[in-house]
Amino acid sequence: MGKNWILLIIPIYAKASNKYLSAIRLRILELSQLQSAPLVGQIEVDESYFGARRVRGKRGCGALGKTIVFGLLKRGDKIYTEIVSDCSAARLQSIIRGKASIDSVIHSDGWKGYNGIVDFGYKKHFRVHHGKNEFARGNAHINDIESFWGYAKIRLVKFKGMNKKMFNLHLKECEFRFNNRKQNLYKVLLGMFRKEPLKLS
Repeated sequence: MGKNWILLIIPIYAKASNKYLSAIRLRILELSQLQSAPLVGQIEVDESYFGARRVRGKRGCGALGKTIVFGLLKRGDKIYTEIVSDCSAARLQSIIRGKASIDSVIHSDGWKGYNGIVDFGYKKHFRVHHGKNEFARGNAHINDIESFWGYAKIRLVKFKGMNKKMFNLHLKECEFRFNNRKQNLYKVLLGMFRKEPLKLS
């Protein structure tokens, strides 16, 4: 379902479409913040950079001017995304502990920010080292979350010149679409708005 999904919900003039779309995205953001149950199972974790070209292999100073997004994806199920200020171990591992059940199996790349995850009680942590041209080793890989990054970037590139303040709303829309990919989005949205109508300022 493309950008015109709002036209399936309520008749609307073109000039007002952005107002309604922003309200829908804000509701999606609010719902994502309420869904606090941790992911359980085979969990892939990774960070990605949105915006201008990043210096290959650089994280931190190489991410200057870009928006850094961290994500956790349960294979075959859902993803959680969050904008982060840096890719330090303290920042990333804090999110992992809050969003992934301790019983989960964690899959990551070789970034040092993931060092020591087992010290927090995660018994299994598998890594692939992209710097050594290793992208999969048996069941150890982060291919699924990297596919999501590709999907999100292809979708968001359509909104050239997007105000950075709006980025999180668009990101959470990508998350919502992915997490409900097996459902009829029109019906999901209708159910949301029947429970609580949109608030337009």
